[in-house]
Amino acid sequence: MAHLWQGVINEYRDRLPVTSSTPVVTMGEGGTPLIRAHALSELTGNDVWVKFEGMNPTGSFKDRGMTMAITRAKEEGAKAVVCASTGNTSASAAAYAKQAGLRCAVLVPEGKIAMGKMAQAVAHGADIIQIDGNFDNCLEIARKLSESYPVFLVNSVNPYRIEGQKTGAFEVVDALGDAPDYHLLPVGNAGNITAYWKGYKEYAAPYSAADGSTLDAVATRTPVMWGFQAEGAAPLVAGHPIDQPETIATAIRIGNPASWETAIAARDESGGLIESVTDEQIIEAQRLLSARDGVFVEPGSAAGVAGLIKKHREGTAPTGARIVITVTGHGLKDPQWAVKGAELEDPTAAEPRRVDFDVVSVAAALGLE
Repeated sequence: MAHLWQGVINEYRDRLPVTSSTPVVTMGEGGTPLIRAHALSELTGNDVWVKFEGMNPTGSFKDRGMTMAITRAKEEGAKAVVCASTGNTSASAAAYAKQAGLRCAVLVPEGKIAMGKMAQAVAHGADIIQIDGNFDNCLEIARKLSESYPVFLVNSVNPYRIEGQKTGAFEVVDALGDAPDYHLLPVGNAGNITAYWKGYKEYAAPYSAADGSTLDAVATRTPVMWGFQAEGAAPLVAGHPIDQPETIATAIRIGNPASWETAIAARDESGGLIESVTDEQIIEAQRLLSARDGVFVEPGSAAGVAGLIKKHREGTAPTGARIVITVTGHGLKDPQWAVKGAELEDPTAAEPRRVDFDVVSVAAALGLE
């Protein structure tokens, strides 16, 4: 019988801060596809793969960290959890909290959340509070709430979130047989680049498990980490917080990343970079990935793809390298931009063609003879 995927905690239990008695809260997250991007490979002259995190239970990479955070909240006796969110975290927190039987409060910036994500939090019965401010203001309130009241903060400042998210790196190595040459990611709150780098380092060296045993290295190397922020929300590139971050990529519209220092460390230790891409480059990359490689992601998820294309056009990208790009959320999270991206190429793309009710007319519309 084929192996039935058990979720990231059970699959990588010996590399996570859990014990045999930990009550695991899981929805089968992880085990997401690593897809060869043929068009992107041909365009850039590399062997490019995308780690499609939109195939997680709530449609984004957040589920990897949330299974770990909610598991620990449950283990520590929490009755409620709280998070600040631009969307994906709220969907994940609400779903996993319900799985654990916990109440979930979500603080969102007013008017700054994609409806596909808000709908998920609503569907899972979260208490949604809109704050007159941006994501960073929401996180500040969430932190204070967890410090003064009996609720468990499950944003990426929670170290257990990072522990869960590092399993993405394990899966890449397990699939490819070793670490890639380069790993590219979008950067918003910067927890993911932090987590992947942590995972790659742990897989490339002997690891001390919680039970005192030592696990052998799995990978022979670590990759160069490249992170990309949206130009209007690029504090790590600017070197200072952005008070009013603006980008169509709602998932990475963050002006003061919680994992700032560890993201910079990932960049520097790996010999990598963190740069910015424009909204136009993001939409172009989203369109290329869906129209030519069949992978539909939300705008923020396409930032890493946009970064590779940008560096290739500048002549500063590698050639002949194995490159993995984490695409972090499903396109159905924020579908309006997919339609707009298609219309940039063809203004009539979103309009179905009308033909008569007969097969000859349909064949003619399709250019068939």
